[in-house]
Amino acid sequence: MPMKLGPITLPFGGGESHKDDPFWDFFIKNAPVDIENSAVAMMDRAPEGNIFPTKAELHTPEITSSLVKELGIYLGADIVGVARLQSEEHDYPFGIITVVKADYDTKTHQGIGGQVPTQNGLYVTFVMTAWIKELGYRSNAVWDDDAEKLAAQAGLGTLNAQGRLVTPQLGPKVHVAKVIRTDLPLAADG
Repeated sequence: MPMKLGPITLPFGGGESHKDDPFWDFFIKNAPVDIENSAVAMMDRAPEGNIFPTKAELHTPEITSSLVKELGIYLGADIVGVARLQSEEHDYPFGIITVVKADYDTKTHQGIGGQVPTQNGLYVTFVMTAWIKELGYRSNAVWDDDAEKLAAQAGLGTLNAQGRLVTPQLGPKVHVAKVIRTDLPLAADG
């Protein structure tokens, strides 16, 4: 249901009521003039915590992977998978891939509203990375140009002709968040 604030009507919850609304179009498409007005910039700069010095006793890699996926879903991801990383520059054997629903393509809709899926993904990856460090394992979340390929490798969906992820659950309306690289013993999907 749209909310009326004096002469401005906010279309939140109003279905297609924002179709011809220039404020909505600006909110979704136009990047902030000052990047400091973006929650994405703030979350990207958040300092990482330390790794707990004693490793936690874990279940099997399969059970640990299941717990990691459940945590991701609990935190707000729509789909979570694990891929084996091939990179030799880092000693991280696994990548945790989180996917969130995106009504707007975050690559082309740089406005504050268009970046909501990016913000949601950053929250999920930040908390998951911190949790892994609390278990005594190394982890970091990084923007990865191959994130969508890794998501497909983890069996979360397939790549379309443009190389974009298409999932069975959400179709092409997805955002692949930062890839969590870790040495937490996991079982890769796919």
